[in-house]
Amino acid sequence: MTGPGAGAGARPAERGGQDRTRVPQPAARPPEQGRRRPRLTVPARRTVLVALVVLTVLIGGGTWAVYGSSWLRAERVAVSGGQVLTPQEIQRAAAVPLGGPLVSVDTGAVRKRLLKALPRLRDASVHRSWPHTIRVEVTERTPSAILKSGGKFVEVDKEGVRFATVDQQPRGVPVVQLTPDQTASFRHFGTKRLLQAAISVAGRLPESLTGRATAIRVRSYDAITVELTGGRDVMWGSQEDGDRKAAVLTALMKAEPHATHYDVSAPTAPAASGS
Repeated sequence: MTGPGAGAGARPAERGGQDRTRVPQPAARPPEQGRRRPRLTVPARRTVLVALVVLTVLIGGGTWAVYGSSWLRAERVAVSGGQVLTPQEIQRAAAVPLGGPLVSVDTGAVRKRLLKALPRLRDASVHRSWPHTIRVEVTERTPSAILKSGGKFVEVDKEGVRFATVDQQPRGVPVVQLTPDQTASFRHFGTKRLLQAAISVAGRLPESLTGRATAIRVRSYDAITVELTGGRDVMWGSQEDGDRKAAVLTALMKAEPHATHYDVSAPTAPAASGS
């Protein structure tokens, strides 16, 4: 026989018929107050200190070697590439400051001085050659035509740049000759335009005629003639289609090597005559 106290003290599992016992949870970890940074040991600190000292010495020594010592001084200027200009002329125009640190030489400024002082130069390259040299490599302009000016000759390259005046006519370079016929064409274009046209023709002559053209005669804008050695000549016409005319003339001279007169003024209908 059961009493009232027995029913009141029954466990929940017995009442419901199921085991609802809770699994105990681990206690929450208190929040960290902060992690300690690892400290360098005495040997590690010594290693870092030694490394910093060595790096400082290397940087200081390198800077002194480049700027303060006599090991890397600018002592000479080496010139190459000149054909007409002498190394002495190029060195004077370059005005490279010698005796100071090689690294301090402004190579860009040297190049600008060269191109400004020497119009004959088409280009120049300036660079350092360790431990003591500044090297200057130049490219000179090549005359394609000559203009008479009083008793002298003005050299003109294929780009129309007048870069030098000389006392004697360079060999193998044609002289531009204006022989106006007083036509309306001549009066319209004027001397300057006709000279430019002649220079353009000179710059378009095929390589096979290098050294063989003696004169470029301009009678009018559409009547430009190239005189060659051996009494031969080429009727070029105007300066238009210069590259095409040069290619046609090369083929025509190969096909008719004994002709004395060539006409490429109309490159689509070239002609050769004489023998």
